[in-house]
Amino acid sequence: MVLSWRNHPDVRRYMLTQHEITPQEHCNWFDLVQHDKTRQQLIVLDDGAPLGFVQFSSVNHGGIAHWGFYARPDAPKGSGRKLGQAALRYAFNDLGLHKVCGQAIESNVASIGFHQKLGFTEEGRLREQQRIEGIYHTLFCFGLLAKDWQADQQTEGKADDPN
Repeated sequence: MVLSWRNHPDVRRYMLTQHEITPQEHCNWFDLVQHDKTRQQLIVLDDGAPLGFVQFSSVNHGGIAHWGFYARPDAPKGSGRKLGQAALRYAFNDLGLHKVCGQAIESNVASIGFHQKLGFTEEGRLREQQRIEGIYHTLFCFGLLAKDWQADQQTEGKADDPN
């Protein structure tokens, strides 16, 4: 399931590696990550239906991790936000992270906006940092601190409270 999502053209075109992943590459990746305690892979569910995939990497005692994610290609509108919110709840509440970092290539306007809507701060741009199919791309770097995420959650809770 994850391999078919990852290889879908609408997902693959925004990845840092955009070639179609072979079943053997996918098995090699899975063998590597399932035993790596610094990585967490998640399938996010909504009412039992899978919404997408999230990975946290570099999870360690320092409390700072990087994330990557994608919604399943045919996910209903609004699934990305649900995916992101569930992943961040897990990151800050279950993993106890201090900070989640993310990156997006400059052409992925949706991911840049997604990070901003979730409360991430743009922390920099790495000019022509990633070479994809012979072309160098700028990476946008984002960070979200647990305390900022928690403050946003309290603000959203008050906005939802009818009293």
